[in-house]
Amino acid sequence: MSEVNEQRVCIKFCLKLGKNATETYEMIKTAFGDDSLSRSKIFEWFKRFKNGRETTEDDPRSGRPSTSRNDDVVSKICEKVRNDRRLTVRELADEAGISIGSCHEILTENLQMRRVAAKFVPRLLTLEQKENRLTICQDLKNRSIDPNFIKNIVTGDETWVYGYDPETKAQSSQWKTKFSPRPKKARQVFYKDVLMRLREKIRKKRPEKWRTETWFLHHDNAPAHSALSIREFLADKKIPVVPHPPYSPDLAPCDFFLFPKLKFALKGQRFQDVEEIKANTAAELKVLTSEQFQRTFEKWQDRWNHCILSGGEYFEVEQLIAIVKEYPIIYNMTLPEFKDTRKKDYIWDHEISVKMNGESGK
Repeated sequence: MSEVNEQRVCIKFCLKLGKNATETYEMIKTAFGDDSLSRSKIFEWFKRFKNGRETTEDDPRSGRPSTSRNDDVVSKICEKVRNDRRLTVRELADEAGISIGSCHEILTENLQMRRVAAKFVPRLLTLEQKENRLTICQDLKNRSIDPNFIKNIVTGDETWVYGYDPETKAQSSQWKTKFSPRPKKARQVFYKDVLMRLREKIRKKRPEKWRTETWFLHHDNAPAHSALSIREFLADKKIPVVPHPPYSPDLAPCDFFLFPKLKFALKGQRFQDVEEIKANTAAELKVLTSEQFQRTFEKWQDRWNHCILSGGEYFEVEQLIAIVKEYPIIYNMTLPEFKDTRKKDYIWDHEISVKMNGESGK
């Protein structure tokens, strides 16, 4: 159903509810915003339905019937798009010999397509890398059957914190009039020691795990983490490492939760020296609650499932929705419950939250 027809159905519905033309106009404007029909069109169709009209379709027109949206043209457009998905509407219309408007309607209504930009991913994964992601996530999922497995993992990573990190686009936005100029802005090896300090912290703060040697280290595959000296140190100190697939920041808690949250809070600020950077970073870290970290580890396990069910691919928001529909038992929740969880969890995964808000009516 086209959006115009959809609005006509709504007008008819408002009439049956006993609304007058003005009330109907206000409701249509509220529901459809800038895409709503004009006031005159709404009043015209309200009058038609009031006079007994039933159909919401346009009246038949005299003259030669349209040939731009028949089955042959639709098939031709479909074939060309499948051969080259980067063709523009104008190029498709020229090749099919139809108007741009008709071509756009075929794409959006007949073929149910929409044009989207390519999404940046860390890497175009090879088959072997996908299988590696799949195998590691399956292994971690199997090991997580033991309730103590997750509790015994210590995960970490390192990141840059700048003396001045330019603001994000959202942070630097300003109110402006139609004629005021648009604001502009300018963009301006110690891992082994870290591990030694970590061991000492474990010994002091987690004596039971230190004594029984039941804790695991998780880090990604950055060169600093996979260097020979680091591997020798871990082997010498008998520190077991939880595997992590290459090119997988979507499966690293520091990358999908901690660093984005930390850096967002520090953006736009100027720091005079390293000590000030340390103080502000520590202050932001102290704000984080144990519940937030617990939720992050739960999300980490969710992401293992996402990766497994997507065959090792980087998973999209649409895939997550489809997965929960198909396999609700994995998440032990229905699709509405899943959407509600993601909406409340906005700060953890902005992209999923926005998508869920957009899908909430479906």
